Amino acid sequence: MKSESLSEVHSTVRTDKKGWRKVLAFLGPAYLVSVGYMDPGNWATDIAGGSEFGYKLIWVLLMSNIMALLLQSLSARLGIVKGLDLAQASKHAYPKWANIPLYILAEIAIAACDLAEIVGMAIGLSLLFDLPLIWGVSITALDTFLLLFLLKKGMRIMEVFIISLIFIIGVSFVIQMIVVAPVYGDVVKGFVPSDLGGNALYLAIGIIGATVMPHNLYLHSSLVQTRKIDRSFQGLKKAIKYNFIDTVIALNMAFFVNAAILILAAAAFYTNGFYNVAEIQDASILLENLFGSIAPTFFAIALIAAGQSSTITGTLAGQIVMEGHLNLRIQPWLRRLITRLLAIAPALFTIIYFGEEALGSLLILSQVVLSLQLGFAVIPLIHFNSSKKMMGEFAIKPWVKALAWLIAGIIVYLNITLVIDEISSWAQNSGDNQIYIYTIVIPLAVACLALLVYVFIHPFLNRNKIEDIVETNQLPHGQAEDFSEGKIIEYKHIGITIDFSGNDQIIIQNALKQGGKSATYIFIHVVESAAARYLGKNTLDNETQLDIDNLKQYQKTLEGLGYKTEQKIGFGSAPTEIVKIVKESNIDMLVMGAHGHKGLKDLVFGTTLDAVRHKVSIPILIIS
Repeated sequence: MKSESLSEVHSTVRTDKKGWRKVLAFLGPAYLVSVGYMDPGNWATDIAGGSEFGYKLIWVLLMSNIMALLLQSLSARLGIVKGLDLAQASKHAYPKWANIPLYILAEIAIAACDLAEIVGMAIGLSLLFDLPLIWGVSITALDTFLLLFLLKKGMRIMEVFIISLIFIIGVSFVIQMIVVAPVYGDVVKGFVPSDLGGNALYLAIGIIGATVMPHNLYLHSSLVQTRKIDRSFQGLKKAIKYNFIDTVIALNMAFFVNAAILILAAAAFYTNGFYNVAEIQDASILLENLFGSIAPTFFAIALIAAGQSSTITGTLAGQIVMEGHLNLRIQPWLRRLITRLLAIAPALFTIIYFGEEALGSLLILSQVVLSLQLGFAVIPLIHFNSSKKMMGEFAIKPWVKALAWLIAGIIVYLNITLVIDEISSWAQNSGDNQIYIYTIVIPLAVACLALLVYVFIHPFLNRNKIEDIVETNQLPHGQAEDFSEGKIIEYKHIGITIDFSGNDQIIIQNALKQGGKSATYIFIHVVESAAARYLGKNTLDNETQLDIDNLKQYQKTLEGLGYKTEQKIGFGSAPTEIVKIVKESNIDMLVMGAHGHKGLKDLVFGTTLDAVRHKVSIPILIIS
């Protein structure tokens, strides 16, 4: 198993081109990241902010975009210079006990993001096709395998797909802006900072969380490694420059979309007296009432495109944090399914228990959750990029470091303020349920704050721990060990699984090469008929007899060539019977053929190989 971040697409895009072709070769990773900055969660916060406060929160969007630009460029720098994603670097810089909660928090953030995509997709489908939201949420589970298909087609195909969706979103909002026709003089005034308090602060933090997404920092540090670059000083310097260009273009495009949503809400709702439009569905209905059918149609199309594009990148981020923090790799389809189910569950619960009208509040809450997790990703990122020993000449300059820490400070301060305000509000309104506030909510908040302080302080107290990443622990699977030839292993009892699928000859030939004429070869076949499953050894049907005769034919052929053979017949479950025969016959090596089926059939019928290899402790040679 390869150790690189996103190993299936690592260094698969060539950049050894000249002129504008070289620039284009680097464009792409930031676009995949930018879709997370224009997902349905952004829509909810931007619509709520625009309808309640008009254009006053545009400056928060601009500030968030500047924050994102700096932090994403730091993320890309880490991936380019060290060849590590943020999760991998954190795994080696912090102790194991800290990496587990850091992983859990990152996973919660990804689930919160995926929740926004699910709800947005469901709302878009409902607006276009009048589909009930509960059906739309369920249908979103079917896009589980789209990511796998795109990865198989290559990184460039995935990037083209995502950029196409971004183009659809952009065109949709251009049309809507033309229809709504805001007063641009008032829009410009919104770029002047104003005081934040009460619900404005809550929405501002939601906007920051929806814009500067923590999982995007993990994602960007990995995606830049899909480019095959020159590892010399000049090569790394050019890669950083071109990726910064990519980031500037992509994130400014995302800023345009977010600003367009807020301006649309302000022009359509705030100026017409609709001050509390928190639901995306309500926004579409009001657009239709105010401006006709064209605006809500493109609104729904853009919403579906945003949801579909963001859900792909959220899955990639989930794979990165799991592999990086825990060094745990599972099948991509299973990873995708886990992420999706973690997000579908709260969406379905909200619809069933609170009703469809509560989804808007759930969307905004998901973005606040994202913001609360930001500090746990941003602080390590700044530490890594500040280390001169780790990053060498590519360590960030003092003024960049100061700006980065200022951004981290703003994010943490706003989050702590929000948590205190929310807990105080819950305590005042909880009545008889105050015990849960003091026994669960407050202890969890204190524990998270303590972890955040530890994440900040630990690198200062253990600077060598970060700097050691330069020399050791570059790879998640450790270092190569000293190796000696040792005693040659001789196999005395070699098992050969036979299924008469047409590959028996090549399986037998490979088995003979392992033991020569000094070993005993045990042919293993399992009868899996319905009769065999119920009657076992008492099965005397035609299939069983034919299988025994065929095994005897193999035995006769090999014995004629001077080999020693035996045969063993199992009945019922192939994996169970093979494992049983291996143990009873003292087999010290097993030669197996790959299944006759693959892909979707493996999901339905399972694979004998996987089941057997987890239950035996002998070497297995797999012949495909």
